[in-house]
Amino acid sequence: MTNQWQEIQQRHDEIVQKLTDSGLEGSKRASLQKELSQLSTILAKHAEIASLEKTMEETQAQAATNADPELALLYQEELSDLEHRRSARAHELEDLMFPPDVHDNRSVFLEIRGGTGGQEAALFAADMAKMYTNYALKQGWKATIESASGTDLGGFREVVLHIDGENAYGHLKFESGVHRVQRVPATETQGRVHTSTATVAVLPEAEEVDVAINPSDLRIDTFRAGGAGGQHVNMTDSAVRITHIPTGVVVSCQDERSQHKNKAKAMKMLQSRILAAQMEKAHAEMSKLRKDQVGTGQRAEKVRTYNYPQNRVTDHQVEVTLKKLDMVMQGELGEIIDALRQKDRDDRHKISFLERIKIQL
Repeated sequence: MTNQWQEIQQRHDEIVQKLTDSGLEGSKRASLQKELSQLSTILAKHAEIASLEKTMEETQAQAATNADPELALLYQEELSDLEHRRSARAHELEDLMFPPDVHDNRSVFLEIRGGTGGQEAALFAADMAKMYTNYALKQGWKATIESASGTDLGGFREVVLHIDGENAYGHLKFESGVHRVQRVPATETQGRVHTSTATVAVLPEAEEVDVAINPSDLRIDTFRAGGAGGQHVNMTDSAVRITHIPTGVVVSCQDERSQHKNKAKAMKMLQSRILAAQMEKAHAEMSKLRKDQVGTGQRAEKVRTYNYPQNRVTDHQVEVTLKKLDMVMQGELGEIIDALRQKDRDDRHKISFLERIKIQL
């Protein structure tokens, strides 16, 4: 047994001993019982894999000493089945010891804001909204604009997309941060390359059980939604702004003509922002055990550079550079996102199982 498994077994036995203490405080007992359950599951899965590996060794030895062609074929079929089972159990064990984010399978609210660069930053924010919308469609997801603040040149000061699809957060969560663009702006008359930025925040869609919000902690304001004029101008106070007083989080929605629907959408966004703040705190605790901090909550970090003159995009979290920016802006983000997801899998192994349990409990 390796040192890791010796440590896990030792911790398991230590907890079993502690639980025999009749004077153990209730909350402490519950915490230890939860940890014991996790350790027992891990050890049982490891024992199952060890048993399969022993059976494989015995089968291989029998196959090596048997000259009958028909039996040799049967042994190979049995070995193939055993290897398949061992591989499946090993994958299950990895997910138990280094579990992915429990929110990975959620849909997301993706917030894009123009940063440094004025009108050009707003135009880049609009280009990014198209990029993520196209990527979502390629994944078979649904992307809709929940709210937007536009400019007279067709850019966005701020736009919130709702991307509805299985594992959307697992694919898009590393997009959060500062995105830098280098190009000649539409407003530039002398052909000079400018550098502008846009920021992205990716929030997993909250469920009712994730965030408990006390109605007395909310201030809800209604106002008249803006429109394109004529019949599209909203003549009633259907737009809704909700402020969560304890945290200062503010959301608004004016897409729907019904105040009730706008309020429901705004509440969903509010819950998602509060959930994201809670996750940020948990990620910060995890990051204390890592040397590599990129992509683990440091929103001020520059995550990607889009260089139009060179048709180049570089993701600084994984140091991936592609010379096909034109395709990336059409939603071909797969290579970058795959590299980011692989880095996430690698990063999960940087924290031992026992250390992870201590943080979670």
